[in-house]
Amino acid sequence: MNKHELKTCPHCNTSFECKSGDIINCQCDQISLTSAQREYISQHYDDCLCSNCLAELRQSYNHWQHQQNIQAITRHH
Repeated sequence: MNKHELKTCPHCNTSFECKSGDIINCQCDQISLTSAQREYISQHYDDCLCSNCLAELRQSYNHWQHQQNIQAITRHH
């Protein structure tokens, strides 16, 4: 039996259905994350997030990483 659970996103407080027992059909499976993005998100949250927040946090990480890259380049010049 697949495990489905109603959860509240800790980032936006929206309710969503977590399908940890059927991950391919879970809303979070639609958001592709690199291992670095997953690590970044897991440093801030201990539980599942809704797909909208996962996408938002992925974008936030990408922006942060871009800023880090720019700072590294400008330090070397």
